[in-house]
Amino acid sequence: QVQLVESGGGQVQAGGSLRLACVASGLTFSRSAMGWFRQAPGKEREFVATISWSGSRIYYAASVRGRFTISRDNAKSTVYLQMNSLKPEDTAVYYCAADLTAGDYYATSRREYDYWGQGTQVTVSS
Repeated sequence: QVQLVESGGGQVQAGGSLRLACVASGLTFSRSAMGWFRQAPGKEREFVATISWSGSRIYYAASVRGRFTISRDNAKSTVYLQMNSLKPEDTAVYYCAADLTAGDYYATSRREYDYWGQGTQVTVSS
């Protein structure tokens, strides 16, 4: 049974930082591309960042590039999202996802992902 469990969400003031983590089990993590998505109230779930299984390929949404950093530790089956210079518009539920068929590449479309976590709330106040 595949499980993705996110943690690290919370409430922070604008300009602050948070680090999200997602621990995976039940899959071959070291051969899975991983991604972070977010969904704000009344909006569609949107892509944030993705990393290939080796970590050699990374891609960010334009809205977070330069502020967020995605990384992974295959030995711990964990993917991270370091979020700096947070803005109120970053407020959303953040989800991690696993793509088992990307090869050593990344995936930016939510349709490419096979499994999803339950999400963790991030709230940024002004």
